[in-house]
Amino acid sequence: MIKYTQNGVLLSGKDAFSPAQTFDCGQAFRFLPFEGGYCGVAGGRYLEVSERDGETLLSCSREDFEGFWKDYFDLGRDYLAIEIDPLDSFLTAAREYGRGIRILRQPPFEALCSFIISQCNNIPRIRGIISRLCELGGERLENGLYTFPTPERVEELGLDGLASLRAGYRAPYLLGAARAVNEGRLDLESLKTLPTDEARAELLKLEGVGRKVADCVLLYGLGHTDAFPVDVWIKRALATVYPEGFDYLRYGENAGVIQQYIFFYAREYGLEKK
Repeated sequence: MIKYTQNGVLLSGKDAFSPAQTFDCGQAFRFLPFEGGYCGVAGGRYLEVSERDGETLLSCSREDFEGFWKDYFDLGRDYLAIEIDPLDSFLTAAREYGRGIRILRQPPFEALCSFIISQCNNIPRIRGIISRLCELGGERLENGLYTFPTPERVEELGLDGLASLRAGYRAPYLLGAARAVNEGRLDLESLKTLPTDEARAELLKLEGVGRKVADCVLLYGLGHTDAFPVDVWIKRALATVYPEGFDYLRYGENAGVIQQYIFFYAREYGLEKK
């Protein structure tokens, strides 16, 4: 249920958005703990998110919610309607444990850069690099935080400017991605409407983008919810729980949601309790 109040937008119900479940499951890196909740910037907008008694409050206007945040948090999808194999006890438990996770719909260029940076990296370091990139190339907001830089600004920084990020071998990949967008070789908006396989093929043309990064961009930045990124946690979970193979294709457009349930449950709860 969505309720508009003087303090913002209040979300409640069995399928309500959980900030902790969503922000701590490796999708995005710019929402951080803040006064009992989270705060961050997306799409050039600042947002505070808090949770109490099963309800979630977004500190935004009705106009900003309907124009941006509702889609960003994928609030138009009925996650409870997603059908899973009732005989799969692990997946049943994973969905229950991860209830409240939403698949974020991030700005595509931000998602592309974020997951290039995420390669062979840990979350604190990823957050640090992205924060420095925003301070270096973004616009400063009134609260002291920064917007994500545009492709034009990233290319302007060049390798010398990007050196201060301490991103290592990933810096040339960031610059290459920005140039591909600026030169029209990569049209991120058009990838939203292509079949997933074709969109993935375009992303894989970029130096430094492999299958896992491409699938993360597809899922979290381009709305291809049938993408199923496989990282170390997913590999471990599938090998442990599904040694004979896991057919994620059976879940179609919900495969990405299933992936998040498995990832979050495996990382937070542990595979030994499967």
